[in-house]
Amino acid sequence: MPHPTYEAYFQPRPVPLQRLSDPILDAHGVALTLKREDQVHPGMSGNKFWKLKYNVKAALDAGHTTLLTFGGAYSNHIHAVAMVGHALGLKTIGIIRGECHQALNPVLAAAHQHGMQLAYLDRSTYRQKHSDEVMAALTQTWGRFYCLPEGGSNALAIQGTREILLPVTPSFDVVCCACGTGGTLAGLIAALSPQQQALGVSVLKGGGFLQAQIARWLAEIGVESSRWSLALQYHWGGFAKHKPELLAFIDTFKQQHGIPLEPVYTGKMMYAVYDMIQQGYFPVGTRVLALHTGGVNLTQA
Repeated sequence: MPHPTYEAYFQPRPVPLQRLSDPILDAHGVALTLKREDQVHPGMSGNKFWKLKYNVKAALDAGHTTLLTFGGAYSNHIHAVAMVGHALGLKTIGIIRGECHQALNPVLAAAHQHGMQLAYLDRSTYRQKHSDEVMAALTQTWGRFYCLPEGGSNALAIQGTREILLPVTPSFDVVCCACGTGGTLAGLIAALSPQQQALGVSVLKGGGFLQAQIARWLAEIGVESSRWSLALQYHWGGFAKHKPELLAFIDTFKQQHGIPLEPVYTGKMMYAVYDMIQQGYFPVGTRVLALHTGGVNLTQA
């Protein structure tokens, strides 16, 4: 079967805006709508589609046939790059933080099944992954490649993620998303109308670095804004970590609204939104738009 063209593959689907009905929302006078970015593409979900859109175009325009990227063992970005490579006939290489495990988790297993070659760097070397020494070693091993950063976040990614809000009418006050590297939040901030705010929920322990990183990206694309904030307390112990309370919330949310969440990104984000609503963080009458950015469900991992 021939591979689709770039233009055909990176054609977003219209996604629904799903208004949630919930006694908690009614009690606190907050309107909550979920933008179902998990349905934007049959092969990728959510922010990964938008982050890769212009990066893959740049790779193809430069004549690359191999994509190399970095990520943790539960990275949705690793999974998405593997899907893109499989669809477009590109070789993909995933450089994974940490040690190799004989049994692959669901994310890495799916990436491997879609043709991605997996390699591992110890955590010390991984922290230096963009150094000249490490990049030279990777080039020697894998040959010429287009390098996608961890999480896929760079200026080209933000060019894509700022398009997430284009089809949305400006009928909300706050837009919320989960944050791993901050690229999605940076794009949302760049697309805000003057009266709107953005809120990012860090899924990482020690996510304080995101403040400076997002500010750098905004400066790089020429955007000045103070209309955004980060919630750093909903990481549940760190990236891809969770507790029974979070899993119970995810189960209850699906039963009540018929919408699946996962515990790495979307579950933490929605738990945070509900918790902040109950704490009175949002004034009565606030219209909140939350992004469902999809992800691989690891509750059975």
